Amino acid sequence: MKFKGLGFHHLLFALSSLLSAFCFVVNSYAAHPLITDDTGTQGKDKFEFELGGEYGHEDEDGVTENSMEIVPVFAYGITDDIDIELCVPYLYVRTKETEITTEAGFSDVEIDLKWRFYEKDGLSFALRPLISLPTGDEDRGLGAGKVGYSLLLFVTKEVKPWNVDNSINVPWSFDLNIGYKRNENKNDEREDIWHASLSSRVEVAKDLNVVADIGIETNPDKFSDMHPAFILGGFIYSISENLDVDFGVKGGLNKPETDYSILAGITFRR
Repeated sequence: MKFKGLGFHHLLFALSSLLSAFCFVVNSYAAHPLITDDTGTQGKDKFEFELGGEYGHEDEDGVTENSMEIVPVFAYGITDDIDIELCVPYLYVRTKETEITTEAGFSDVEIDLKWRFYEKDGLSFALRPLISLPTGDEDRGLGAGKVGYSLLLFVTKEVKPWNVDNSINVPWSFDLNIGYKRNENKNDEREDIWHASLSSRVEVAKDLNVVADIGIETNPDKFSDMHPAFILGGFIYSISENLDVDFGVKGGLNKPETDYSILAGITFRR
């Protein structure tokens, strides 16, 4: 991704901000490979460990960027309706223009609470307040350099299964996320970041869910009024009750978004 009038370090800052946004503002911690999260919690004294990876490719105006983000997320159920979650992302960025430059390292650590405060007749609401700690090196484009925070609202609607061919029940759910991030930073980025996304999942076979996601987020680059938008498709397969694997492909709907990304992950819970 290349922004006119910006040097390499600004490019790196912008890219790392966009990537880390999926952990900080949205993802994250959604059911991988989805960006949009649901209102589900672990349950009291239960935990979940998710390891997700995302490879991104961008080719624009003679600049090629390949990136890899590895995001381990640990969630623990304080009560049946409240989880505490920890995210420690690792970021790798390789940029090729007149020369090849790479940056790699851990980004900012994020801690949040997820509280499902309403649930009735398949409709539920949850809030996620989150704080980001400046543990990444902002001079290398791996962090913001300041403490940040965000707040997201999750809405989930579960549709009652209907009968197909008088033999198969097809559960279907929809998730909506609306959120705000206070992007305190030392990288001369926008400080007010808004996010909106919508996802759906449907069980097409036993233990196999097909998922889709679409969303948009404020561009942290002050020099651009076009905001990154994406679309995603993939699947989640449950190997057992406690173990899932997933795969997805995410495409950019406009120039500020990464051209394409490939996502894969594994989730263990007990």
